[in-house]
Amino acid sequence: MTGKEPFIRITKKDDVPRWKAWLIRLIAVVLALAVCALLIYALVKLNPLRVYKSMFDGAFGTKRRSWITVRDAMMLLCVGVALAPAFKMKFWNIGAEGQILLGGIVSAACMIYLGDKIPTWLLLIVMFVGSVIGGAIWGFIPAAFKAKWGTNETLFTLMMNYVAIQLTSFFVTLWENPFGSNTVAIINQSTKSGWFPELFGQPYMLNVIIVMVVTVGMFIYLKYSKQGYEISVIGESINTAKYVGIKPAKVFIRTMLISGGMCGLAGFIAVAGASHTISTDTAGGRGFTAIIVAWLAKFNTFVMILISFLLVFLQKGASEIASQYNLNDYVSEIITGIILFFILGSEFFINYKLVFRKKAKKEVEAN
Repeated sequence: MTGKEPFIRITKKDDVPRWKAWLIRLIAVVLALAVCALLIYALVKLNPLRVYKSMFDGAFGTKRRSWITVRDAMMLLCVGVALAPAFKMKFWNIGAEGQILLGGIVSAACMIYLGDKIPTWLLLIVMFVGSVIGGAIWGFIPAAFKAKWGTNETLFTLMMNYVAIQLTSFFVTLWENPFGSNTVAIINQSTKSGWFPELFGQPYMLNVIIVMVVTVGMFIYLKYSKQGYEISVIGESINTAKYVGIKPAKVFIRTMLISGGMCGLAGFIAVAGASHTISTDTAGGRGFTAIIVAWLAKFNTFVMILISFLLVFLQKGASEIASQYNLNDYVSEIITGIILFFILGSEFFINYKLVFRKKAKKEVEAN
């Protein structure tokens, strides 16, 4: 019997030093920029350096743009942090969009019905609590079905997004202003009841403070708490978790209450701290983009800060070059896609290596 080694094999690497992993990611970004530069020059004959400068200006060119970039990065970070415990447990929560919308609906309802009845500081507390509960309930439902009947959480949470979108459409129609517009105008624009107050002269500073507190808290929770340990064990092996006395069903429900509640918090921030209205676009696709944030960061919430800013920078920069150089949206999306492809691809080379076939060996006969 003779055996022939395949021409190429994929093998898993042992633990890669952190500096080496980040070096690989940096190389991936540089290669992505080089490929994008060739594409830009081939399509529009523009100096790529000028285009990249325009991308930077689109995100940080003015003080206002910088703060909008910070605001959007904080929103994305909040959702990424919310997904971290569920994904670390290998409970694939694809329903963050719906959980954000539920939090946003509750916040908008509080602003509309309680805005002229209670002071703003109390209204914000009610909105915060209500939004977290709304998102938690939307996370609890698929967790309960998974725990009781073993349903597929990926499909269940995904389908609940569509239910949440329809619920949002219903409330937008109920609250539409002006009548017949099928939109909700800026809520409490004259009184600003339920709006985040300015801190240190910045309208989005409270957004930053809330999200950073959540980011630090989640890091401590996952790394140092007993519940974080249980999440890690279940993520590695459910059978091992059962063997050591952990009850997966209980952890599923508890973790999804937290994950959904934090997504509801993101809905609260979106309504009270950014748009001051509600629509089916309130989540803005962040529930899906945040999956990339959580996965690339390997559930380290501090690393998520960097990745959130990178993704928002790419989005803002791509929009800027599309408008400044009269490029259509497809070109800007191609550039963003290429950079993300290289960044995601770098994770393969961090975790795996390619082993090529060595020189032909003499055939060995088996007994």
